[in-house]
Amino acid sequence: MVEALIILLRTFFFISVVSLILGFVRPVYVLWFLDRFNRLAVLKIFGTLSLLFLVLYVVAKYLL
Repeated sequence: MVEALIILLRTFFFISVVSLILGFVRPVYVLWFLDRFNRLAVLKIFGTLSLLFLVLYVVAKYLL
């Protein structure tokens, strides 16, 4: 069960990093649900998610 959580967190981390990179190239690709498309919003949303998933991944991998 813990292995599944680790795989899920790692997958979410990689998806958010790819979305972050893609959003720096063209913000409209990842911010289609907002009315304004700018790179600062991409950094706020997907940067925060990337850091969150990375921290949760490290905690799950080394403490569980």
